[in-house]
Amino acid sequence: MTFAPADIDRANVAPRGAEFPQVFGRRLVDEGLIDAHGLQRALRAMAATGERFDHVLTKLGLISESDLFAQLAAHLGNAPVSPEEMPAAPVLPDLIELKFVQRHGALPLACDDRRLLVATSDPLNDEPLKALAYLVERPIEARVITPVEFERAVVALYRRDAQSDFDEAISLRGDGAAEFDLQRLRDLASEAPIIRLVNQIIANAVESGASDIHIEPGPDAVLVRYRIDGALRTAQTIAPNLQAAVVSRIKIMSKRDIAERRLPQDGRIKIAVRGVDIDFRVSTVPTMFGESVVMRILDRRAVELDFVKLGFSSSAIGSLRALMRQPNGIVLVTGPTGSGKTTTLYTALKEINRPEVKIFTVEDPVEYQLAGVNQVQVQPAIGLDFPHVLRAILRQDPDIVMIGEIRDLETAKIAIQASLTGHLVFSTLHTNDAAASIARLLDMGIEDYLLASTIKGVLAQRLVRKLCPHCSSPDPNAGSWANRLAAEHRQGQQNFRSPVGCEACNGVGYKGRTTIAELMIVDHGLQARIHESASDTILEQHARENGMRLLFEDGLAKAWRGETSIDEVLRATRAS
Repeated sequence: MTFAPADIDRANVAPRGAEFPQVFGRRLVDEGLIDAHGLQRALRAMAATGERFDHVLTKLGLISESDLFAQLAAHLGNAPVSPEEMPAAPVLPDLIELKFVQRHGALPLACDDRRLLVATSDPLNDEPLKALAYLVERPIEARVITPVEFERAVVALYRRDAQSDFDEAISLRGDGAAEFDLQRLRDLASEAPIIRLVNQIIANAVESGASDIHIEPGPDAVLVRYRIDGALRTAQTIAPNLQAAVVSRIKIMSKRDIAERRLPQDGRIKIAVRGVDIDFRVSTVPTMFGESVVMRILDRRAVELDFVKLGFSSSAIGSLRALMRQPNGIVLVTGPTGSGKTTTLYTALKEINRPEVKIFTVEDPVEYQLAGVNQVQVQPAIGLDFPHVLRAILRQDPDIVMIGEIRDLETAKIAIQASLTGHLVFSTLHTNDAAASIARLLDMGIEDYLLASTIKGVLAQRLVRKLCPHCSSPDPNAGSWANRLAAEHRQGQQNFRSPVGCEACNGVGYKGRTTIAELMIVDHGLQARIHESASDTILEQHARENGMRLLFEDGLAKAWRGETSIDEVLRATRAS
């Protein structure tokens, strides 16, 4: 759509007009993006708050920002911005200042004798485009850009000028004063540039599908890194003089003490990012150059509680479901931090959650809320630790208990006692493989006969990155690997592939993750060996003789099918 310098009547699409919510809302229903109930909910919220209809849609989480802007572009007859239209340098920077661009969400893309091409992050607001038309004395050709894409483009094009905005905010408070003056530090953390910077870091991480945000101070700069698919990637750097203000802003958001910079602190944040409520777990630790911050992103949209979608094989799913039908006993999930243990347990609880079953969980912290499940967060500071909570909930007559982690002998003993008194117990351990879990519990002090009679199964798992479907190529070493693998790993024609890197995967070669697992079922033979305090090797050998597939072997099966690479399997399992 083109805008001339003259006034343009667009009452038919006015964001606060009476017709727009109904017309545009019906379009979204017809496209299957929201249902009729969601539309009525949005209309009621709009009437109650007086906010624009498109803003209400995202704040209620009824539609993603990308889908909303795609529909707005189609509704208004505008095209989305293409990567080829992004300029290499600011367009007309002397005439169109950065402050105007940021304030009105209007980014100039190109200018010639015929028109000025502008990307707008608010396509329902014509006023900035009309102002630009008068300013440059040319018609405006509009493109639609999402707010997160707009912010990225502004940072990329105006990086130096944008940095000067933050530096100016610092200078107004006095050089270095933020480190020593608590009130000035609080004021600085509440300045608009710092708020925008922190919001941008968070929004970009969520849009990138990151699981964690790492803010790491150094002598010359503060590094911001995102963990995406298990690997850290540098997102941006921040000037050192902004470090204290950024950390303080995050502490204010998580309701922590900004005056305490000598001790670690933990907190939580719940904010709406692009209209969707997302939880963040915040940890700060003092280092040589300031406080390091890690924010764990708990995005419910990114978690699919389905064994098939998590990547488990059909045989493993069948065995897991048989364990989940046990009337009592203990089922353990093991692996290092970040291997998906809690997600697996949540998936199991979701499947067995029924109206006639009472389920309690004891977690530190509660990462995702499950409807119909009683979830308890431990609070060691007030004496509410795992043993204390477990003793209390066992008096609540539960059928199934999930313990976030067995960390000590007392917790292990209560879990054993619960299973012996007719409860099905799920929990996690930090061990490298399934067989090592038995040795770990023996080392804690649990008697072998108790383990033999209560442990029903142990699942060890890892997460491996999936190859990007757009750019992976045949592995040049496929022939040698195919010859080395045993026949039982072969499932159809081998399709070993290796990562390449493209725009879809940001040049990494991998996109998304999947699970590899080994499931050790405790049968009568294994019970006898546990009772004899047999070694890990003997337990593993018996389990393999009865059909258990090792982590490495499960990974090879996925590599054989082209889902992941051999190198990724070797990295995750530390095999040689």
